[in-house]
Amino acid sequence: MLYVPPGKWLTQSFNLTSHLTLFLEKGAVIIGSQDPYHSEVVDPLPSYGRGIEVPGGRYQSLINGYKLEDVVITGNNGTIDGMGLAWWESFSSHSLNHSRPHLIELVASSHVVVSNLTFLNAPAYSIHPVYCSYVHIHNLTIFAPPESPDTVGLVPDSSDHVCIEDCVIATGYDAIALKSGWDEYGIAYGRPTENVHIRRVDLQASSGSALAFGSDMSGGISNVLVENAHLHNSNGGIEFRTTRGRGGYMKDIIISDVEMKNVYTAIAARGHCGSHPDDKFDPNALPVLDHIILQDITGTNITIAGNFAGLQDSPFTNICLSNITLSMNFASSITWECSNVSGYSDSVFPKPCPNLESHSDSSSFCLSMLSMPSTGRETAVM
Repeated sequence: MLYVPPGKWLTQSFNLTSHLTLFLEKGAVIIGSQDPYHSEVVDPLPSYGRGIEVPGGRYQSLINGYKLEDVVITGNNGTIDGMGLAWWESFSSHSLNHSRPHLIELVASSHVVVSNLTFLNAPAYSIHPVYCSYVHIHNLTIFAPPESPDTVGLVPDSSDHVCIEDCVIATGYDAIALKSGWDEYGIAYGRPTENVHIRRVDLQASSGSALAFGSDMSGGISNVLVENAHLHNSNGGIEFRTTRGRGGYMKDIIISDVEMKNVYTAIAARGHCGSHPDDKFDPNALPVLDHIILQDITGTNITIAGNFAGLQDSPFTNICLSNITLSMNFASSITWECSNVSGYSDSVFPKPCPNLESHSDSSSFCLSMLSMPSTGRETAVM
């Protein structure tokens, strides 16, 4: 065990080892250095091919692990503070030499627990498990100011058997974002994010979406169950993002028992979202969005109920909507916008687009899944 007692502890980047518990006592604060020279520059992740923000390498994250087993990062509600302001200013002024670091990045590791801590002011992501298996994240508070640019809370990336529960997250961009690689690099690496369970979460995303899928999803995202989520004060509630050249898929995803409040766009799926790492992507690598169930959702003070824009060459299919009631605000002039999408809906208000009401190709799948007991649906996905 590495025990951190009460007090403020300034540090540069450091690496964990297998079979280790990092424990932050109540009142303990690990503070990340704001000096870029204290962060080693590391190679790009192979599924991305380059730094996401700047071509080339990346600044190493504050706390790192590579090919680890049996790692616990926990405490008695201690705090890890990334002191992100200097990084945000460099990002906004386009003066970064390399892509920003995260608070925690664990690569190719298994049996990881992160719990009972507060994360503040990440330069970019708060927690980034990538190429990991059996990750349990619970009882965390994650905060970055609403104006902090492109800050994201939890980012499971090309990882499997991930459980996220009992977390409160408020960030500048996305609260939780599932990813799996970028264009030709993600396709070649070929590791999906799958078997993910998210429950009992309170999410707020200022300029992004509380719960996002993609747009970097070239390795695929599947078998995801989200339940008992409170999404509020966000630009977007639930959003699926992709674009031509991504390839990959987002499929077999169930989202249920969601409460939204003060959300501009409640549900979105966009097929023209995101940039490319270089000009080597294959424009014929078309993404797939299929077999998505959204049910038992309520919302108040919503501006746009849904925005679904698939690709003409790869429409979004089998989008199942059930028992959704959204109370629109006075600013709302368009409730639903749809193109290149098909699905089925039952008990949805306001009334969705015609191609989401009762598409013959989608009805049989949606009816079979929606009529299944909840435990059966969970088994079917997980």
